[in-house]
Amino acid sequence: MTMTKLKLTGVSKHFWRKPVLNKINLEIETGKIYGLLGRNGTGKSTLLNLISNRNFPSEGEITLDGQNINNNSVALNQIYLMSEADNYPKQTKVENLFKLVAASYDDFDQEGAYRMAQRFNLNPKEKLTNLSTGMRTIAKLITALNVQAQFIFLDEPTLGLDAAHRETFYTELLTSFEASEKAIVISTHLISEVQNLLQHVFIIDQQQLVLNQDVEELLAQSYAISGPAAEVDQYLKGLDVAYSTEVPGLKTSYLTTGLDDDRIIPDLVKIEHLDLQQAFIALTQKEASLHD
Repeated sequence: MTMTKLKLTGVSKHFWRKPVLNKINLEIETGKIYGLLGRNGTGKSTLLNLISNRNFPSEGEITLDGQNINNNSVALNQIYLMSEADNYPKQTKVENLFKLVAASYDDFDQEGAYRMAQRFNLNPKEKLTNLSTGMRTIAKLITALNVQAQFIFLDEPTLGLDAAHRETFYTELLTSFEASEKAIVISTHLISEVQNLLQHVFIIDQQQLVLNQDVEELLAQSYAISGPAAEVDQYLKGLDVAYSTEVPGLKTSYLTTGLDDDRIIPDLVKIEHLDLQQAFIALTQKEASLHD
């Protein structure tokens, strides 16, 4: 598969004059797994609906290899969104769901879909309306992972899945990715579970893109610094601290912009790297401050 690029330039969205997304600029390339992270109500699902042409930007444009995707059937055939929305009649059988998707997307892997259905113990003869929330999610995941589009977007893909099914899904996702070199974008609140899958992360907060960075680079510069308050404050003087917490005798400060290697670490100060979920919390805290 030739590497291709999906690009958002100055994308904003308003509903009844209320801003939902503001001036989003980002690029998604094939051959990577991305995370799209944000708190509830920050515009993640709206962004995915814009990218999949289910809704339209109020400002800006979305292009695939330079071509606007708006009502562009060739471009849209390379974009697939799996979301919480039920886009097919509830009386549809799982096997007919596969056929419907195959009719819309070239080269849908029906053999792969039936193999996954067997692995998840999903009966292809069952109607969607008779499935539990988790099994309906699995049916939609199976279709998404077997669509041969270049850009696959998964909005809360583990809704209703138990721990065992989530692990199976992550394994199947990696298998699908490695076989196709497609781009996969995962929007989820289960950040710790997907950390090892993600290569790049987008974080949306207060309608804006606040982070667009490789995961490895982000984690290398994200820290928790803890110890006596006076010593922590002195060590972090002049650095951009995201937020801090305090209990009697102990202060912990979080930052995601790296540390100065030349600083002498006080004996009672402890420094640890953050994981992705901790870094996400640090980046979306509202009481960010610059130490004096």
